[in-house]
Amino acid sequence: MEKKNKKKKAKWIKPRHTFFRNILYPFVSLLCKIKYNIKIKKCKDKRQLLVVSNHQTTYDQFFLGMAFKKHLYYVTNDDLFSNGFVSWLISFLVKPIPIKKGTTDVKAVMDCMRVVREGGSIAIFPEGNRTYSGKTEAIKESIGDFAKALKLPIAIFHINGGYGKHPRWSDKTRGGKMTAGVSEIIEYDEYKSLSGEELYKLICDKLYVDEGIIDGEYPSKRSAENLERAMYYCPSCGISEWTSEGEYAWCKNCGTKIKYLPTKELLCVNGTFPYRFMTEWYDAQSNYMRALDLTPYDATPLFSDTANLYEVIPCKKKIPLGEGIKFSAFSDRFEIDFGGRTETVYYKDITASGVLGRNKMNYYTQKRIFQIKSDKHFNAVKYVNVYYHALSILKGDTQNGFLGL
Repeated sequence: MEKKNKKKKAKWIKPRHTFFRNILYPFVSLLCKIKYNIKIKKCKDKRQLLVVSNHQTTYDQFFLGMAFKKHLYYVTNDDLFSNGFVSWLISFLVKPIPIKKGTTDVKAVMDCMRVVREGGSIAIFPEGNRTYSGKTEAIKESIGDFAKALKLPIAIFHINGGYGKHPRWSDKTRGGKMTAGVSEIIEYDEYKSLSGEELYKLICDKLYVDEGIIDGEYPSKRSAENLERAMYYCPSCGISEWTSEGEYAWCKNCGTKIKYLPTKELLCVNGTFPYRFMTEWYDAQSNYMRALDLTPYDATPLFSDTANLYEVIPCKKKIPLGEGIKFSAFSDRFEIDFGGRTETVYYKDITASGVLGRNKMNYYTQKRIFQIKSDKHFNAVKYVNVYYHALSILKGDTQNGFLGL
């Protein structure tokens, strides 16, 4: 009888992951403390866990790693895996689990279950994005079913002060302090009888953080710089364009000028401004977009920017498709002007879109991933917002429509 040779699937978990984690730990720990002045509460629970955390800074994964003795396998945006040798090195050292941003990625779920079967712990940021406003962003409902499928104790990890210390739209950290640690562990027996939706609501409630408060001072001489990456709404003008320098930001249309204070408060220096914190202003911007009539933008673009276009090949590379293209958002489509040749991408043909890093944008079709990248002032939020708002209009739910991120 002829024997069938079946190739044994290599294990996800390798001894080197823990080895390199332990080697790098002292250096990463010192870097985090120097850069973020953070105090991290250690977790003494040595069991397999599903760690869920709110998301505020680019170092959040390191904060989690400092809190646990065991190596954690992070669910990470697949864009991380498209940077050649650096991506290969990260994968070799710690083996994160790639997921397509803004989508329900079945393969990512299967990979997580595989890690759990091999005895590993999973770490995930259910928002899928760092907050732009200081308030916990929308969490996908699928986190409830995902957690139930893994059947692990759920460690609720809180990061506080991250928005004050380093807002997502900023390149610079500020003075001040941060704290992080596990606030509680929800045992499997406590949630196994809950539906996926009920567990989703519980996780949302447990993770919620709102930094639209005075909780200390975060001094910086460049506190407002690059705020225009997040904001495109002016309470006086509606859709607008902002610019910034040092501690100040101002509307290019009407000249309204605000100062970003060390307390995170917004102070208008040449009139009145109705919002005290970024959380309030960002919510007002979202509500304005949800109420915006897009029909005037059938032929005239709502937004346009000069940018570079790439195709992202997951876990491999990014292919340049156009440099200095004109990228525009209309009522029902994106248009890409290559200088004499225009391509149209209708929203109905896009499966998801999201902001990466501080101000890059990805949009996904059925089989391909594209990335828009511009200069340091580029606002990617507005394009993701208008895309999701257009979808909400089609669905007839603009009041509570999800605007992405």
